[in-house]
Amino acid sequence: MADPSSYRPKPGQIPDTPGVYKFRDEHRRVIYVGKAKSLRQRLASYFQDLANLHPRTRTMVTTAASVEWTVVSTEVEALQLEYSWIKEYDPRFNVKYRDDKSYPYLAVTMNEEFPRVQVMRGHKKKGVRYFGPYGHAWAIRDTVDLLLRVFPVRTCSAGVFKNAARTGRPCLLGYIGKCSAPCVGRVSPEEHRALAEEFCDFMAGRTGTYIRRQEQQMAEAAEEMEYERAARLRDDIEALKKAMEKSAVVLADATDADLIAVAEDELEAAVQIFHVRGGRVRGQRGWVTDKVEAVTTGDLVEHATQQLYGEETGDSVPKEVLVPALPDPVEPVQEWLSARRGSNVSLRIPQRGDKKALMETVQRNALQALALHKTKRASDLTTRSRALEEIAEALDLDSAPLRIECYDISHLQGDDVVASMVVFEDGLQRKSEYRRFQIKGFAGQDDVRSMHEVITRRFRRYLVEKEKTGEWTDGEDISAGTPSSVAAGSEPGTEAAGTPAGEVPEITFTEDDGRPKRFAYPPQLVVVDGGRPQVAAAKRALDELGIDDIAVCGLAKRLEEVWLPDDDDPVVLPRSSEGLYLLQRVRDEAHRFAITYQRAKRAKRFRSSPLDDVPGLGESRKQALIKHFGSVKKLRSATIDQICEVPGIGRKTAETIAVALAQAAPAAPAVNTATGEIMEDDEDAAPATTAGPVEEPVTAGASDERRGQET
Repeated sequence: MADPSSYRPKPGQIPDTPGVYKFRDEHRRVIYVGKAKSLRQRLASYFQDLANLHPRTRTMVTTAASVEWTVVSTEVEALQLEYSWIKEYDPRFNVKYRDDKSYPYLAVTMNEEFPRVQVMRGHKKKGVRYFGPYGHAWAIRDTVDLLLRVFPVRTCSAGVFKNAARTGRPCLLGYIGKCSAPCVGRVSPEEHRALAEEFCDFMAGRTGTYIRRQEQQMAEAAEEMEYERAARLRDDIEALKKAMEKSAVVLADATDADLIAVAEDELEAAVQIFHVRGGRVRGQRGWVTDKVEAVTTGDLVEHATQQLYGEETGDSVPKEVLVPALPDPVEPVQEWLSARRGSNVSLRIPQRGDKKALMETVQRNALQALALHKTKRASDLTTRSRALEEIAEALDLDSAPLRIECYDISHLQGDDVVASMVVFEDGLQRKSEYRRFQIKGFAGQDDVRSMHEVITRRFRRYLVEKEKTGEWTDGEDISAGTPSSVAAGSEPGTEAAGTPAGEVPEITFTEDDGRPKRFAYPPQLVVVDGGRPQVAAAKRALDELGIDDIAVCGLAKRLEEVWLPDDDDPVVLPRSSEGLYLLQRVRDEAHRFAITYQRAKRAKRFRSSPLDDVPGLGESRKQALIKHFGSVKKLRSATIDQICEVPGIGRKTAETIAVALAQAAPAAPAVNTATGEIMEDDEDAAPATTAGPVEEPVTAGASDERRGQET
């Protein structure tokens, strides 16, 4: 591992001009290519205290052994040179999208004497018109089959064409009218090329004029009583409309645009592109990339535009490119795209209307693509086995951890403190084993103490189950310090996934095979969401219970470091490690499960009503009371006789309601945080709602800054 100071250029050597730079390793291989508006400022940012660098950047600069640069005159030239070098050197630390060469295109070989319509993959060729890409080759064949009766262009290979010309007999398509048979001279080369041009015009979106012309010809044929020709034109029009239905209109103004959306996490990003031509979605493609460098969404967008348009010219580059975030700076990218198209190209973020709605659709596709990629990666047996082996090796375990349990604490400013336990067996989720905990040992915010409590309660239950199965050796005793509620199998504040609070089923054994349920199985590895303090708390809880055969580690989210109980320094797994990927999935699932439970408890507290504490009063009668009086506030001031007027409410129930409302203190008025207004009539609403925005909603997976105090 090289010391960056050993190859750091002197400040006076680096020019303060636009340029492109290359980092090389000790074997002179290019490992990173970048561009900069100011080479001096950008390169200086790499040669600072390593602790201040992003982990991926730190790995890059310590892997490199030298840096060199090339000065250019403009940022646009820098963008072009960067793209060329990335293509040439394929640097390991640059963002590399998985290639889309497998996507099929509908191609028309206009560079041949008799143009041919066919499915093409791979690099684009000069003189060939391309439409797409399509998700599947069969989609192209379906479209072509509909259009051939209107545009009977050649689709056969060169061998079939030459053989038909030699024998003087066309192929089957020539006999059934789906090919104009230029091979046997039925049409001249000029007439056949005109058909191919019309086919291309139709595929390019210029459909309205052609259909109107066909409809006019059909009407003229009917007037002249040429009914067979009119019927043929009618069928042609239906075929064209059916082909058009395969790509519905999404933008009413016949816009030509590409929409790019990005879905990303810590390690990977999925990019989805919709190609809209003439207001219709003409193609779709997507990539997934490993984030081998520290990049923003704008950087990913810039890399995507390079990948999309690096070898395109003319109309292949649309007039408008809609993106979720703009590169910084955006002007060089726009100038580069405009130069490739030959006219102005707009790169912008859609703000409203149909374009914004379509961008949301593309974004959903990107999220789905990323989730599908992760699912495929996680379901691969070989990958899972490698991940478990890497974890065992990194943590110095005796064997692969076939059962992993992960714990996370969640609260909102110290209220509704809960914890989650998720289980992965053989690298896959075991949702039936998930558990939720309410922290009841103390009040307030203390993640370390909460983690100690959760681990203690979970593994006390394990010891109880172990005793039930008769697995204890002679002389072992767990009765000391074990609450009677635990021994009875009713740990307070613990819930199975999907089980309401306070309704925890008792631990039992199945009658058929005697296998214990719930907390009876120990994990080989306990993962906690956090760093050294949380790991130490979990280890201390296990030590206090006398458990020494379960490994413990923590995964700190900021730098994705793995902490062990007795180590001063974290274990840093390679960014591309399948073991790190599995630990991240486990940690993220624990966080999702915990925060979902915490929000549910918070929402339930917000929806609480004094009527909830009235014994024997069900939901239907509560709604009837609110409907009759209009609010709990008015119900509180009503007499017993007035309450009895509500259908289904007897005098005894009315007296119980009056006593309960008299004893319950009125709720504090809610405050609308958007306006500062005190909502004095908060109780005028039904008890199942809250008045005004009480707090800002936080979505699972949001950034730490947005998440605020919620953990």
